[in-house]
Amino acid sequence: MRIDKYLKVSRLIKRRTLANEACEQGRVMINGKVVKPGAEVKVGDIIEIRFGNNTTRVEVTAISEHVLKSESKDMYIIR
Repeated sequence: MRIDKYLKVSRLIKRRTLANEACEQGRVMINGKVVKPGAEVKVGDIIEIRFGNNTTRVEVTAISEHVLKSESKDMYIIR
């Protein structure tokens, strides 16, 4: 799954356009590498997202096209 879509489906970022912009600006990394919006995400990857001075690190535990809001937290573990 594309990183921009994963960020939206997992609700780490509210909208896909915002996820796309964050990737374009170099604020999203997978396994320590800055990625573009089309980069593929796999189970076990570590995603880092920079919001201002804060950095959020999560490990991907599941990938799914459609997830209920209550189940979206099961897609990752905060590190």
